[in-house]
Amino acid sequence: MYAVVETGGKQYRVQVGDSITVERLEAEPGDEVTLDRVLMLADGKDVTVGRPVVDGAKVVASVDQQGKGEKLRIFKMRPKKRYRKTQGHRQKLTTLTIKDIVSA
Repeated sequence: MYAVVETGGKQYRVQVGDSITVERLEAEPGDEVTLDRVLMLADGKDVTVGRPVVDGAKVVASVDQQGKGEKLRIFKMRPKKRYRKTQGHRQKLTTLTIKDIVSA
């Protein structure tokens, strides 16, 4: 059985036991979170597609760790104008382990 869930504006295909890295969720390591934006459920030959979400379906996951992604460097320059600008960014991330997929 697998599901397609949406969190942080991105979609993930998950199964029980999978470990995924998503954008930051407000939870402490060891907490359980429920992802209720389930877009699709598949169980063998049975496939349920939501409009836009599957009613009553949810994915239960536990938070493994909170962290940061790789550092990005943004460099802007205008030739012949003496304009240079450097910025940096590190996305905050949460690592989840999928515990259970509950269908409607």
